Amino acid sequence: MDEDDVTIREQNFHSQVREWIICFLLFAILYIVSYFIIKRYKRKADEQEDEDVTVNRVSLFLSTFTLAVSAGAVLLLPFSIISNEILLSFPKSYYIQWLNGSLIHGLWNLVSLFSNLCLFVLMPFVFFFLESEGFAGLKKGIKARILESVVMLILLALLIFGIVWVASALIDNSPASMESLYDLWEFYLPYLYSCISLMGCLLLLLCTPVGLSRMFAVIGQLLVKPTILEDLDEQMYIISLQEEALQRKLNGGNSAVDYNTKRIEHDLMNAKAMKSKLERRKKASAWERNLIYPAVMILLLIATSFSVILVSCNILRLLVDETAMPKGSKGAGIGNASLFTFGFAGAALEIILIFYLMVSSVVGFYSLWFFGSFTPRKDDTTMTKIIGNCVSILVLSSALPVMSRTLGITRFDLLGDFGRFNWLGNFYIVVTYNLIFAVVTTLCLVRKFTSAVREELLKAIGLDKLQLSNEPSDTPSPNGHQKTL
Repeated sequence: MDEDDVTIREQNFHSQVREWIICFLLFAILYIVSYFIIKRYKRKADEQEDEDVTVNRVSLFLSTFTLAVSAGAVLLLPFSIISNEILLSFPKSYYIQWLNGSLIHGLWNLVSLFSNLCLFVLMPFVFFFLESEGFAGLKKGIKARILESVVMLILLALLIFGIVWVASALIDNSPASMESLYDLWEFYLPYLYSCISLMGCLLLLLCTPVGLSRMFAVIGQLLVKPTILEDLDEQMYIISLQEEALQRKLNGGNSAVDYNTKRIEHDLMNAKAMKSKLERRKKASAWERNLIYPAVMILLLIATSFSVILVSCNILRLLVDETAMPKGSKGAGIGNASLFTFGFAGAALEIILIFYLMVSSVVGFYSLWFFGSFTPRKDDTTMTKIIGNCVSILVLSSALPVMSRTLGITRFDLLGDFGRFNWLGNFYIVVTYNLIFAVVTTLCLVRKFTSAVREELLKAIGLDKLQLSNEPSDTPSPNGHQKTL
């Protein structure tokens, strides 16, 4: 019996070591990819003095860590879904013994833990560390900047603790609720992360419908559109003439009289960009123009419509079945039962839809006017803006599994601390969330596909000639000045 106990302990130890090695390898891959992504956008001129080099290097490593955690949060739900189907298809295979429920649960708990760590500790510390100069009267250096950052982080923690305490007292003033806030690890941090997750889900509710409608324009810029009733040679000739005329005006001596030099340079850059696009369209094959573009647009329309249909069906399930709530039922566990009628095909379709929603939410996030300044630029993004982007992506990616489960996109039950959210059991919040998503997404799609009809109606009425903006027009007046409305 003792030998059996030793054997079991050895197997458990080897299993834990294997799980830690797998987690480390997966995270190392995500970290390397995230590092190259940040280096692609980071401004090179930030690294100047020796002290600033160290500060920027620490900020870069911690921002890369946060972006890797965000990528792990995005990939976690698809990885869990496909792992469940693999375990059902090959339950006794020797080559997939490492893929088990213990590993999946461990990954969910690690991602949840690292998300909390990055959101509440690392990213605030990096921001304070980047902006710190040291307290007055102390010797300047790295230690002084670390001390100031730690003090600011402690003050921020006390401020957030007080805000959450007051909010909890206003919402629920029961003795049990107040007593729970004394337990920092088991109640306070999950409660705080639940609030952040709710904010992330609300942000996804704002970004995802906008991104779903914007995806058509983004894909249209990446692909070559069909040439229907268009003469590319004539357009190329006109653009070439415009480019030559702007170049002559820019090089001529009278350019400062009629036009602003910066405006001419801007128009010249636009003409060159348009010329390059026309050249790309002219070089594209007939298959690329007439087959790939319509096929991709149809797939985008099908995916968007399918997501709206799934959400509508989930609303009906919520009205008639209590177990449809995100906290209404508990799953059978990893590898015990399939969640899909069509097996791998259904799992693959669900994974594609989850990735499509995440990409759409990121596109919608950068499309909103109040987040447009966050858009990173290649080799021209400051470290402060990189920190803001990493925090935003972390909030969106951490809320993606919760949003997918709330909308009924997936029936995969949340594991680890991702499922410890009180508001997931509130019927009115969940139903309202589904209704708003379905209605707003439908309105964005209708607005997107009826914009061409509205433009034609404005042209027919004659309102398209009105410039309802304060920007100067391109045509100068006879006295040499720009006309404005």
